Amino acid sequence: MASFVERYDLWSPDQHKWAHDVVKRIEAENLNLVRFVFPDQHGILRGKTLVAEEAKQALWDGVNLTSTLLLKDTSHKTVFPVFNSTGFQIDGLKGASDFTIVADPQTFRVLPWANKTGWVLCDAYTVDGQVMPISSRQLMQRALKELDGLGCDFVAGLEVEFHAFKLEGQRLGLADGGQPGTPPDVSLLTHGYQYLTELRYDRVDDLMELLRSQLQAADLPLRSMEIEFGPSQFELTFSPTMGMAPADLMVFLRSAIKQICWRNGYHATFMCRPKIPNVMSSGWHLHQSLRRRSDGQNLFMPHDDGQELSDMGMHYLGGLKQHARASAAFACPTINGYRRYRPFSLAPDRAVWARDNRAAMLRILGGKGLAASRIENRMGEPTANPYLYMASQLFAGLHGMQNQIDPGPSVDVPYETQAEPLPRSLQEAIDSLREDSYLVEKMGRVFVDYYCFIKEAEIARFNLDVTEWEHREYFDLF
Repeated sequence: MASFVERYDLWSPDQHKWAHDVVKRIEAENLNLVRFVFPDQHGILRGKTLVAEEAKQALWDGVNLTSTLLLKDTSHKTVFPVFNSTGFQIDGLKGASDFTIVADPQTFRVLPWANKTGWVLCDAYTVDGQVMPISSRQLMQRALKELDGLGCDFVAGLEVEFHAFKLEGQRLGLADGGQPGTPPDVSLLTHGYQYLTELRYDRVDDLMELLRSQLQAADLPLRSMEIEFGPSQFELTFSPTMGMAPADLMVFLRSAIKQICWRNGYHATFMCRPKIPNVMSSGWHLHQSLRRRSDGQNLFMPHDDGQELSDMGMHYLGGLKQHARASAAFACPTINGYRRYRPFSLAPDRAVWARDNRAAMLRILGGKGLAASRIENRMGEPTANPYLYMASQLFAGLHGMQNQIDPGPSVDVPYETQAEPLPRSLQEAIDSLREDSYLVEKMGRVFVDYYCFIKEAEIARFNLDVTEWEHREYFDLF
């Protein structure tokens, strides 16, 4: 009987070859386990772990998972009714039925921190072999296909900030379970505010060496490791990669760092602004350009004196600026992330661009003959689902190229220039997304409705809680 992959013709010839190579590697390295994982709507990795013998055939047969995994908010609560006629109206998602994840064999790697364990990233399909319409990784694949007609590739470099703490207690008492459970008790590794000092780096060398060795052993293109500005805050940067690779890198990186840290007595978080004294918000700065496939030329590199970017690059920039408010829902998908958008904070608060100015949302680095000419978008938070963030960037940039959108002049004082403000809340970002007819069309109406529903479920839960501020403000006064 034909396998799931063969029955529905889901792989290219290259993927079939890579799958056979994966089997050989499982055998050659005497692996015991393989983790089959897919990125959910939040960019969180979920899946199943199979013993090696089962994993070899599962490459072709796929792995079945419960469809409610696609219907959860960030507390892991299923927010759509699935057992009645008013449930989520996508075929294959009713009644908590199964869906199938199929490995992308090119993503296979061996986890250096886990004993004889392989890992492979998967795509989501309905049980009858159709692409799952709300799968974020396949949505980015659709965005990348639009570049094929232009003969070019998407290139992105990652600059990712996060916090890491000493783990003091796991909070695993009986009362600590829940949705979500009680966060762990932690203490600082650095006091902060000695930005990039060698002394601060040397004091956390044990953690830095741990991360370096494990990430490089996993074949990640690590460039630099830095002490960031705030207490216990760090930054890693990575060499540019193409196509799907930068998004796959980001989703693996976050999970890897959290696992490596936890196993060694640390707690890492990519939450934008943790509730600790003197905190500095973490951002995710996305560097992007397009490369001509035929000769590897950077299509954003200008050829005339005085140009910041090529005409194509400037139009792409115009698209990013025009769709900035709507794309914030993907670049900054948590309630917490909007606490970062504030003036004079090294984070943007309005949709403007400038040459090499870190206060601008869109920072341009380039010039005549500079092969690394690119756009740095500084609006993202490190929790963003990388497939949705990058897909929204691609669709916005392509819209700018197709319509030759003028981004307007560079600004010298980004926090003082009159310009369209970025959303101040997740709800405002969701509303802006719904109002952007172009981005809704490109991301897909069904997907946008689904995504907004989940995000508004999170907002509703947030609004039901009484905050410390409210209690302090009103409990004694009234």
